[in-house]
Amino acid sequence: MSEGHAGYVLPELPEPGGGEPGPDGATPGYRARHTLRLRVELARQLRRRRTQVALGLLAALPLLLLAAFELGADDRNRRSGGLVDLATASGANFVSFALFASASFLFVVVVALFFGDTVASEASWSSLKYLLAIPVPRHRLLRQKAVVSGVLSLLGLVLLPLVALGAGALWYGVGELATPTGEALPFGTAVFRLAVAVAYLAVHLSWVAGLALLLSVSTDAPLGAVGGAVLASILSQILDSITALGDLRVYLPTHYSFAWSDVLTAEVDWTDMARGAFSAVAYAAVFLLLAGRRFATKDITS
Repeated sequence: MSEGHAGYVLPELPEPGGGEPGPDGATPGYRARHTLRLRVELARQLRRRRTQVALGLLAALPLLLLAAFELGADDRNRRSGGLVDLATASGANFVSFALFASASFLFVVVVALFFGDTVASEASWSSLKYLLAIPVPRHRLLRQKAVVSGVLSLLGLVLLPLVALGAGALWYGVGELATPTGEALPFGTAVFRLAVAVAYLAVHLSWVAGLALLLSVSTDAPLGAVGGAVLASILSQILDSITALGDLRVYLPTHYSFAWSDVLTAEVDWTDMARGAFSAVAYAAVFLLLAGRRFATKDITS
């Protein structure tokens, strides 16, 4: 094995004249399934500075929130029954606040970053054509890239609430999860419900992943792919706030962004979460199919 362009491990090829082509015309010893292995791609992505910075910021955010709450502790009017008091009532409440603060923008940026940058960055480095010349089949390259991006996105979505839970439980205790409606959930039940909320967010953000991947195979500018997906989310949220649109808003991909909050009540209503999951998966399926078709027919010049 040898180290290839952009840090990839390239398979050893036989010497010229070392064997006749196979019945399908392939070089002897070539196996498509041995190219661009998941562990190689995952290790390479984990070594990238953008991955380390993104995951580091997700891990640091709960600590920054904790520091902000404590720095404001000297304010005599802080204990006013507001959102901050609710967030600091227990470790579970602290996790809930961190999710509310991150769900509609930060998580969108993270998912868009990992999926939007994955193929476009190879094109911007002029390494995409070398990957395909190994050769890595196009469908395999796109699949492996998408799987690794999904793993990194899930890692980010889980990392923030885990750090928030640890820091919150240590600082604010393992008391009940208090809700704005006055209901309370035991700590164990609250942790399980919060895990369900994170799972829903992972499914809901699949539409962002699909759109970012489509943009990533359509442009050679990683920033354009990432920014395009984030901009689409922002525009959808703006349109969703326009009540004059009426029932048309339910077709917007961000309409059910906060449906996960329904699990933080004593009696869970799964209706909006089911609708939100179906909507996100439908959008994601369309975007992924378009991405696959676009990448399969695209002329690779970089």
